[in-house]
Amino acid sequence: MDNLNFEELERIPIPEGLEERLSAKIDEWEQEEQTQKAKRHYLLPRAMRYTAIAASFALVFGVGYHYLNVEEPVNLAEQDTYKDPVKAQQEAERALNLLAANLNKGMGRLEKAKALSDKAEKTLNEQLNALK
Repeated sequence: MDNLNFEELERIPIPEGLEERLSAKIDEWEQEEQTQKAKRHYLLPRAMRYTAIAASFALVFGVGYHYLNVEEPVNLAEQDTYKDPVKAQQEAERALNLLAANLNKGMGRLEKAKALSDKAEKTLNEQLNALK
C-alpha cells in the first residue's frame, strides 16, 4: 500500500454512470439530513411555546393568589420592630457584633489561604527557575 503506483490506478476503468450515482446518493443524504434538522428545529419551538404558556399561567395564578390572600397592605418603611429604643439598640449591637465576629473568622481563613497561595507560588517560581 505504501508503494502505490498512480499510473496503474489511472488505468483502472471507471464504471459507466458512477459519477451520477454518487452525486445522486450524496444529494439524497443531504436531503435526509435537512429533513432531520427540520424535524428537530420544529420540535424545539413547540416545546418552548408550551413552556411559555405554562409559565404565563403560573405567573398569573401566583400574582392573583397573592393579591386575593393579602388581608391588609403592610408598609415596611413605617413598621418598627421594637417599641423600646434601648432594646432596639441592644439588638442592633448584638447583630453588628455577630457580623463582625463572622467577618473576622472569614478574614482569618482568607489570610491562611493567602499564605498557602504565596507558599505555592514561591515553590512554583523556584521550580521554574531551576528549569531555566
